[in-house]
Amino acid sequence: MSHDRHEAGFKRRTRVAEARTTLLDAAEAHGRTETVRLADADGRVLAEPIDAPAPVPGYDRAAMDGYAVRAEDTFGASDRSPAVLRERDREDGAISPGEAARVHTGSALPEGADAVVMIEHVESIGDEVETFDAVAAGENVGAAGEDVADGQRLYEAGETLRPSDLGLCKSVGLDEVVVHERPTVAVIPTGEELVQSDPEPGEVIETNGLTVSRLVERWGGEARYREVVTDDEDALAAAIERDLDADVVVTTGGSSVGERDLLPEVVDDLGEVLVHGVALKPGHPVCLGRVDGTPVVSLPGYPVACIVNAVQFLRPVQKRVGGTTADPFPTRGARLDRKVASEPGTRTFARVKLSDEVDSDRNGDADRDADDPAFVATPTRASGSGVLSSVALADGWVVVPEPREGLDAGDVVDVELWEVTE
Repeated sequence: MSHDRHEAGFKRRTRVAEARTTLLDAAEAHGRTETVRLADADGRVLAEPIDAPAPVPGYDRAAMDGYAVRAEDTFGASDRSPAVLRERDREDGAISPGEAARVHTGSALPEGADAVVMIEHVESIGDEVETFDAVAAGENVGAAGEDVADGQRLYEAGETLRPSDLGLCKSVGLDEVVVHERPTVAVIPTGEELVQSDPEPGEVIETNGLTVSRLVERWGGEARYREVVTDDEDALAAAIERDLDADVVVTTGGSSVGERDLLPEVVDDLGEVLVHGVALKPGHPVCLGRVDGTPVVSLPGYPVACIVNAVQFLRPVQKRVGGTTADPFPTRGARLDRKVASEPGTRTFARVKLSDEVDSDRNGDADRDADDPAFVATPTRASGSGVLSSVALADGWVVVPEPREGLDAGDVVDVELWEVTE
């Protein structure tokens, strides 16, 4: 890569979607799998589909407290003319015609029974049961396989397991699952001005590496949080080469076009720069590359720009190598309380704080709809990609698409809650 870029700057910036696609096309799933205990599988990505090895329930069961009966023995029963059945202890086995057996919700239906009369519709007198309600076959019965059928496909490979999924897997008799190994991400902060504490004038406390490494963990990966590497081409190259056994290498700082922004040249010398400069704000000087088959994501040094780019590029490529895809973030509708400026042709991420709308004319949220949200979104800062508090104290961000020239006060927007989910 020529040093002409220091003079040319970013005359052409790749759009976000194109840059992300280019990076993902250069990555592939690592393919490593492991078998883990079901109790340890929360948040893990399945490497194989799961089919139910047994039905749930595994037998016909009572759906109500009452008496198990043969439905035909209750036909014609009413308050005035109850059907009289012999009470049979279900432990004695199958019930015969004209018999009833006491059952409780969830208990197995005795052989020969095909319905349950609810307890409130019967009266037990000695060894007989008077039934005041006629029931049809299958009434008040949970059939075998009603919850899960034998052999039913429950999950596809690539799905991320949640706590409720673990419960379902246990219900069908599984105690372990085959998952993809967590992807490893080497996080390398760079910059000769960075220190871990007690900064002198001209020094800056290193925060990007800490933030990104914890995001990696939240997104289901294992982070190698490395020591700061100074702005030296040989040192940067050695740091990247050291971690090429990771599934992704991510650097922070040194990705722009200044004299001390050396990472684009280093990546290009070691491998290939795929994209340098993306049409997003804050954080256009991101560099996306590949070295010996390993994706390398060089994030800008300004903290907010670093976070925005980590979410837009590191998260999806980490998910890709880990065998899954990045799900969309949950959103919350809100009304902007002030204008948000943006540059046409650039995707802008405006950090906002959410608050409940105070309106004495409203009676709760019962009559609200998508065009009349219950929340107000207040931008935490209109600009400043180095102001970490503007994102750390925000609830999410509003994405202003490339064709728009800003948003007006009063506009209804979707706030991406990008820290709510992995």
